[in-house]
Amino acid sequence: MAPSAGEDARRNRAVWNAWAEDYRVDGRRSWASTEPCWGIWHVPERELGVFGDVAGKNVLELGCGTAYQSAWLARRGARVVGLDNSPAQLASARLLQREIGPVFPLIHADAAAVPLRDASFDAVFNEYGAALWVDPERWVAEAARLLRPGGLLAFLSNTPLLQACWPIDASAAGTTLVNDYFGMRRDVDPSDGSVYFHLPHGEWVRLLRRHGFTVEDLIEVRPAPDASSGRWQFVPLEWARRWPSEEIWKARKL
Repeated sequence: MAPSAGEDARRNRAVWNAWAEDYRVDGRRSWASTEPCWGIWHVPERELGVFGDVAGKNVLELGCGTAYQSAWLARRGARVVGLDNSPAQLASARLLQREIGPVFPLIHADAAAVPLRDASFDAVFNEYGAALWVDPERWVAEAARLLRPGGLLAFLSNTPLLQACWPIDASAAGTTLVNDYFGMRRDVDPSDGSVYFHLPHGEWVRLLRRHGFTVEDLIEVRPAPDASSGRWQFVPLEWARRWPSEEIWKARKL
């Protein structure tokens, strides 16, 4: 019998609670930054154009962690709400709200069961949030419920190509296909028991369409010429220069 969605959420909550103190350092640095950017390669929003003008819009981040992305949007006039499965991560977000600002609502909940009313938001987004850590069928359905007609759904995660080149017991992706592309969905990290999800591109398109979205763009993120690998070692910089390691989906609620 497959584990329940609740069991997956409990596993991931425990892992993210344990990671909270470590992530607070990067969170503080990101909160202090004035330049919105995406992913481990820190590609600026001004180059990618994911959001556009957010002033006056209601925006929900599904899986906010320390909530630095929400902070960036709040400073640009959005009415943001951050949601996360980990109370320890939200404690870090509240600490950084007090230290740096601005302050906005933070909710402890599973992205597959959001305690907010239908059609409440103009945009729903996440960066390595719900798109990676929650069953896609469940969190996309919630995003569709929460968005108003014409609302934007945007999310960043690893590419299926990266996953196909990343052995389950290795610390980083290689240059050989080692995992099946067809049938990828739910995986468990043997090092900590966390549960993560990926879909092939065709399945993403069909899932989004099934929940009333039209796909506007698929941005395959590439490191800038002066990028450095920093603390993240799961994909070598030279790998990401040759093949897409991250992707951002943009979809519009019909």
